[in-house]
Amino acid sequence: MGFIGMGTQGRGLLGGFLGDNTAQVVAVCDVDRHRREGAQQRVEAFYGKDRPEGWKGCASYNEYEALLARPDIDAVCIATPDHWHALITVAALRAGKDVYCEKPLTHNISEALAVMDAVKANGRVLQTGSMQRSMGEFRVACELALNGVLGKISRVDAGFGGPARPRDLPEEAAEPDLDWDRWLGPAPVAPYHSALSPRGVHGHFPAWREYAEYGGGGVCDFGAHQLDIAQWGLGMDGNGPVAIQPPPGVAEAFAAKKNAALRGCELTYANGVVVRQAEKNGVTFYGSDGHVWVDRGGFELVLGGKGFAKKTGSEDRVSVESQYGKAERELLGDAKIRLPKSGSHLANFLDAIRSRQQPVAHEIAGGSTAIGCHLIAIAYRSNAAFQWDPLRHELVGKGIDPEQLTRVYRAPYTF
Repeated sequence: MGFIGMGTQGRGLLGGFLGDNTAQVVAVCDVDRHRREGAQQRVEAFYGKDRPEGWKGCASYNEYEALLARPDIDAVCIATPDHWHALITVAALRAGKDVYCEKPLTHNISEALAVMDAVKANGRVLQTGSMQRSMGEFRVACELALNGVLGKISRVDAGFGGPARPRDLPEEAAEPDLDWDRWLGPAPVAPYHSALSPRGVHGHFPAWREYAEYGGGGVCDFGAHQLDIAQWGLGMDGNGPVAIQPPPGVAEAFAAKKNAALRGCELTYANGVVVRQAEKNGVTFYGSDGHVWVDRGGFELVLGGKGFAKKTGSEDRVSVESQYGKAERELLGDAKIRLPKSGSHLANFLDAIRSRQQPVAHEIAGGSTAIGCHLIAIAYRSNAAFQWDPLRHELVGKGIDPEQLTRVYRAPYTF
């Protein structure tokens, strides 16, 4: 495996893959010298004197193209800022690599289509980092919704943050050990600011997500987790909403730079179900016979007005596993729809490489979720309701500029 993007998330993924002895890390890449050399040293130290058979060390690269050119690399892990995801993913797929790419899978809708097409055209395996699909509580909640245990689903609340805003950062002194032009890549030329790429190795998540040139705010950050679960539980992988409605107060929030606090955008699906961007963390499926709320480490199920399962405080010694396990045993024993079980998101990817089967968060799932997030972002940017054809991936009617489905790519950083 090779790793591209060695920031906070990339280092976490590196540690996870190093912990699986069915894979060997042979190369790392980052446009910051300190981060790539730090990752290289970590890999060398991990393998130490007891190097696995055939392992010849860990190389480091500033340019991902050099890493992708190596025929001995089977798969890559991509954890760059969002605006680089699709370009590197498509290049990796064309180079014959399988890909683990962080969420959101892409920076815009046209990129999501390009990635899905490239996976198919090149016969590769792709897993995106929507790892809640590998957590039992989310799988069981979605199976309850899909198998009619909750009755007819009418609404889903998904808790995640607001949209990104245009960059408004001043110039700072350049970082001498950072290839800033490469960091910007397809984004417009702009001066360096440490909020986007903090100097050297850092332990936090940088603020590039807050700016539309590079990320999608909370909509595309945690939205890529929660909307993913909403669509999984509705059976909407490869599908999507037909109408998008922003909430009131969008213009005022952007004018006051309070865009991150925006909530309330609604996605309506062809079956009439409404997915609402909500304040409460987690995802709640509301049906005619009950509802289920799920979050990381949290699971609550109400049927017929009575509590069936709950996640309570540690003082009650009740585990989330016991609660969703009870629901699975008692309510899903003869379920017709069963979702794939994945105990480890990273191991699931490595297993898919060997079996050549789809992983749990494959390109259709990741692409559909990314498109949903970007549709919300467009509704906020335009402050307008609009319609969408989720099968043709086209705007319906007028009012939204089709250019919002893509971006202007700065040469030479294009597909």
